Amino acid sequence: MIDRRLIQNFDWILLLALLVLMSISLMNLYSATYAIRDFGGSQVFVKQIYWFLIGFIVLLFMASFDYNILGRYAFPIYLISIGLLILVVFMGKESSGSRRWISLGPISLQPSELVKITIVLMLGKLLSDKGGDRPYRLRDLWLPFVLLGIPFILILKQPDLGTALLLIFISISMLMFVRIHWRSKIILMISGLSMIPFIWFGLKDYQKMRILSFLRPDVAPLGSGYHINQSKITIGSGLMWGKGFLKGTQTRLHFLPEQHTDFIFSVLAEEWGFASSLFLLLLYLFIILWGLTIAKNSKDRFGAILAVGIVSIFFWHVVINVGMVTGLLPVVGIPLLLFSYGGSSLVATMAAMGLLMNISMRRFMFQEMTVL
Repeated sequence: MIDRRLIQNFDWILLLALLVLMSISLMNLYSATYAIRDFGGSQVFVKQIYWFLIGFIVLLFMASFDYNILGRYAFPIYLISIGLLILVVFMGKESSGSRRWISLGPISLQPSELVKITIVLMLGKLLSDKGGDRPYRLRDLWLPFVLLGIPFILILKQPDLGTALLLIFISISMLMFVRIHWRSKIILMISGLSMIPFIWFGLKDYQKMRILSFLRPDVAPLGSGYHINQSKITIGSGLMWGKGFLKGTQTRLHFLPEQHTDFIFSVLAEEWGFASSLFLLLLYLFIILWGLTIAKNSKDRFGAILAVGIVSIFFWHVVINVGMVTGLLPVVGIPLLLFSYGGSSLVATMAAMGLLMNISMRRFMFQEMTVL
């Protein structure tokens, strides 16, 4: 009986939107890797198909049980995530000057991708347990800040500035949802602005150069500014309708760096133009708004906060990545969810989408039980 109700109340609209997004993603990834097929490009495409299949299984699993069970085990899950981040520091695989992955035989796990969901789960549990209508004050926020600060420092040490900043943006989005007292908001804002000089001096040289290149792309057009300059040329060359599938010259001639990961949106813009780029962004917007509707209609406080956290992961990834490749934001190495190549990111995102469906389904089941 319960299984039948789960199937009846399954969020088919969200699933359809995700399937459309994944179909466009695979087509675009095939094009992005076609130019590097002699260097393992075809393997990248095939691996992504496998990751999508694994992610789909994870999505169904995360949608199959009551999400409140995860709330009860939020702290142990958080501790496991912190343990994995510590393991990265001492035993992680290094690539391009960063130590972000744990080798598990033929595959690599990036714990920082999983931590995004963990911090949403942990903060969701803390903020929902407090309850009440009284706005949060600074004395109520010390524990969330401590729980956020630990993974933030460990991820920054990898170094992965983009993901570390994402954790802050996601957490702030969740805190804004549960209401913070206006005086506390002002104090937090002033404190955040006062930390900017200390953060600047704590950045590595290449991170500083990325920010300087964002402010003045002409400073190092063949150095730190090369990525963003080539990305803007690639996007602009697509005009309204694009050059056609597999006909992107910037992509084919390898002018566009990281074209299957961070800058994969530029590949779509070159080959399919502004029209298809706009369609993709509207699809992302639909998923985000649908997620917020799920949060609004959630049966309990924990589900609502959890849904807002999941939506904020999606929102900030899209905003930062698209802003990055179009030159509106500095290059910080943030992938476009369900579009850029990457196993850990894809599976973690599908797990989050499964949780979002879980919250949507349980709301309908709760209503049915109330009527009965």
